[in-house]
Amino acid sequence: MDTPTTRFPEHALYGESHRAVVPLSSTYPKGHRIAPHWHARAQLVFASRGTLTVRTARRAWIVPPRRALWVPAHTVHEVHTFGEVEMRSLYVKTASAVGMPVSCAVLEVTPLLRELVLRASELPPEYDESGDDGLLMQLLMAEMRRVPRCALELPLAVSADLRALCDRILAELADNHADRDNEAHGGMSSRTLYRRFLRETGISFARWKQQARVLEAIRRLAEGTPVTVVAMDLGYDSASAFSTMFRRSLGVSPRAFLVRS
Repeated sequence: MDTPTTRFPEHALYGESHRAVVPLSSTYPKGHRIAPHWHARAQLVFASRGTLTVRTARRAWIVPPRRALWVPAHTVHEVHTFGEVEMRSLYVKTASAVGMPVSCAVLEVTPLLRELVLRASELPPEYDESGDDGLLMQLLMAEMRRVPRCALELPLAVSADLRALCDRILAELADNHADRDNEAHGGMSSRTLYRRFLRETGISFARWKQQARVLEAIRRLAEGTPVTVVAMDLGYDSASAFSTMFRRSLGVSPRAFLVRS
């Protein structure tokens, strides 16, 4: 979370390597949570299998298959898994991260980048940076710099009451319940809610709820849930209405998104 790193533990690499890029493979069970922490290096978070959500104090990201999250150094974040997850992480020194985003960003994982990451994860800890392994890492970083960024993030409110409202809505969506639009929101008027939400998140409350539905839909689709079931669970009258919203948000239909994923 975007708070002083002294409040949260650093997750240091085992036997801190002097290599510019250090790969690490991990397996996590369904529903696993990695508590808030930070790294002295930047991190590429990629799941070769399964779906992740990553949260900081001000943002949440969904990381489905064929996507990865770039997390700059010293960014406090937490990770949640959906289904069993095979994580492939790359920890990158600052000097080698030039040209990468200065804030967290979801990246499209091209077929080439996927194979490079998987190959890098098989390297020994002290791989030869001056040989073929070093060339592999250079190519990997070059590909990371050129891949498209994806808008798969959700801004989060700062104040306790609005943050609790965000968490409640996200929990309802995850539990197959669309948020109840007609429910009073902590006694606030619609005008007050709109003004405060816009100030704290940069988008309207209605837009935030739509984006929350999009991210939840992506998570479910990545797990193999049929489009019609996702649409009904998230409160849409029809699969067609859901697909229209999805296309408006991401530029592709749900099925096309899955093909690209």
